[in-house]
Amino acid sequence: MGSAGAKTNREARRAKLDELRRAQAARERRNRIITWTCSGVILAGLVGGGWYVVDVTSARKEAKERAIAAPVEGEKSFDDLGRNHVTTPVTYKMSPGVGGDHDPAWMNCNGDSYDKEISETSAVHSLEHGAVWITYSDKADAKDVSALKEKVGKTPYTLMSPFPKQSSPINLSAWGKQLSVDSASDPRVQTFLDKYVQGKQTPEPGAACTGGKPA
Repeated sequence: MGSAGAKTNREARRAKLDELRRAQAARERRNRIITWTCSGVILAGLVGGGWYVVDVTSARKEAKERAIAAPVEGEKSFDDLGRNHVTTPVTYKMSPGVGGDHDPAWMNCNGDSYDKEISETSAVHSLEHGAVWITYSDKADAKDVSALKEKVGKTPYTLMSPFPKQSSPINLSAWGKQLSVDSASDPRVQTFLDKYVQGKQTPEPGAACTGGKPA
């Protein structure tokens, strides 16, 4: 009788142990499923988020490219511009000149600002190299002149100088292009620079903006 009872107890313990093992295995399976599910959700979120970032970046790039491709509001365009090197005075059909025959030496235009008038024909040569020339008259506010000098100093292939003969306070000139603005805060200033510094209008892209006339 005692032997039979001991056997029954061992079988009961074995059955209980098997039940605990099955329960433990079931919990582990559930945990693995939960882990896999959560990992899948996180991965999907990361992938989806990545595509979102790519889409937003692509959309911004396309918008910027469209803005650069479009004409700058208010700009004037000039065609059929000569490109001969001359040492004689040149009368340009716009003021200041944005293209045409010009001096063999260009003005330094690696973010250079000049406090006095410079050779117009040398500045036009700089435009041929893809520079943007910012000019100002005595109508320009001193704060605007200071702000533009700071901007030019940070922008390769630009130069700046006074040009008293122009009718507007501030002009921006690239080869064949010109824009008149009243203040440095006009958003078209940056748009013009983005579009025309080494832009598609440049006859000699990549040509030097250093090694020319210093003043």
